[in-house]
Amino acid sequence: MGSDRSKSSKNKPRKMIPKGLEAAHSMRDKFRNACATPVETLRKISQDMLSQMEAGLQSDGESRLRMLLSFVEHLPCGNETGLFYGLDLGGTNFRVLRVQLGGKEKRILKQESKVDSIPSEIMTSTNEELFDYIARVLADFVATEGVDCNLILGQKRELGFTFSFPVSQESLNSGKLVKWTKGFAIAETIGQDVVKELQAAMERCKLDMHVIAMVNDTTGTLAGGRYWNEDVMAGLILGTGSNACYVEQTSEIPKWPPSLPKPEETVINIEWGHFWSPHIPKTEIDDDLDAESVHPGQQVFEKLFSGMYLGDIVRRMILKLAEQACLLGGVTEIPSNMATPFVLRTRDVSIMHEDESENLENVARVMETIFGLKELPLEVRKVIKDVCEITAARGARLVAAGIVGIVRKIGGRKKKICIAIDGSLYEHYTKFRAKLHEALVELLGQEAAAKVVIELSKDGSGLGAALLAASHSKKDLEDKCDKQ
Repeated sequence: MGSDRSKSSKNKPRKMIPKGLEAAHSMRDKFRNACATPVETLRKISQDMLSQMEAGLQSDGESRLRMLLSFVEHLPCGNETGLFYGLDLGGTNFRVLRVQLGGKEKRILKQESKVDSIPSEIMTSTNEELFDYIARVLADFVATEGVDCNLILGQKRELGFTFSFPVSQESLNSGKLVKWTKGFAIAETIGQDVVKELQAAMERCKLDMHVIAMVNDTTGTLAGGRYWNEDVMAGLILGTGSNACYVEQTSEIPKWPPSLPKPEETVINIEWGHFWSPHIPKTEIDDDLDAESVHPGQQVFEKLFSGMYLGDIVRRMILKLAEQACLLGGVTEIPSNMATPFVLRTRDVSIMHEDESENLENVARVMETIFGLKELPLEVRKVIKDVCEITAARGARLVAAGIVGIVRKIGGRKKKICIAIDGSLYEHYTKFRAKLHEALVELLGQEAAAKVVIELSKDGSGLGAALLAASHSKKDLEDKCDKQ
């Protein structure tokens, strides 16, 4: 019998036996405690968000939150009519679209779009090459107008431009580039008005089109939601990056330039990635991630929960567990690529976090696919799933605290406040979304939370730009939204 047992064990696949799992559990529990966001902590964070918003409206430089003026005066309401174009430039890929609007009863009669990619060599070339490339794609798209795409008599083609890069904006249709991000590196564009650059390129392409509005993706998302629902008062991007905006009364904006006309309301771009509060739970892992990032000390709030960073927080914690608590069975067994930043994506984290199978097969599959780790013991998989849950829960609850700060700033202007959200993190990460909603109820109470409605506005930023072009069209301003 002894020889049979020996033979049997010899043919049996070897399983990784975790060493020091108690140490891993202890380290996981410390991580959980360090990331804890009890409701009282969230309330303090929410209050700090509100206080910094108010300070940022007083004057520039008074707050970590920049509270940028968008110069949007007229949000779309559904009365808009005519043919309008949108251009959404936020990275390597950009989108052009057109909408035929039929007014309050018919709304969007037709919507068409096209996605194009900017060649890598053009991303580092010259102003003229970049904007000429974009203008040519736009001109080719305009050339595909069908017979049912009709400009109203006397109307010129008008464009809304979503430009998701840092700009210094002085009017709705002008803005000087502060810096390029996302792989673009054209030095001569810095300090230049990107609307003028685009307008000049369209003229070189013989494209008769006028840029009416330039906004960021957050404001475009708000506008896209407001077109369908007048209760939409804020926009939020929860994807690779994150930002928020909301509708503010100009009477509450002391820094409004006295030389400019003062509408009743406008949209404020919060730039909430810059937010910080001493009450926000942060770990050594967060400090290391920030220190090793492209822009240390910047966007620190965003680095705790956005889609770009969630996966790397989890990777760093798993690596720490492997190195200091022998989670994977010993230092010699740690895969070399586990030290590679961003090799584990937030999509992978969501798959592992949402694994409800008895043996956590999806956790095993992700760890094998990314790191080549086979036959991880179930107890190790559970620890890894816990790390995903801890990281996502903290992030979602911090987002909820930020939202509550915005809701309180808006105050009682609306019986119901709708927030238009776009981004893959909110759309596809089910448990992140659920944790966010749970925290809203904790912070506001069941009755008040029921009056805060979050609506998914998928790909809303490009459409929102076109709709803002419509709502600020000279033709449309003659037929304003108070005729409802």
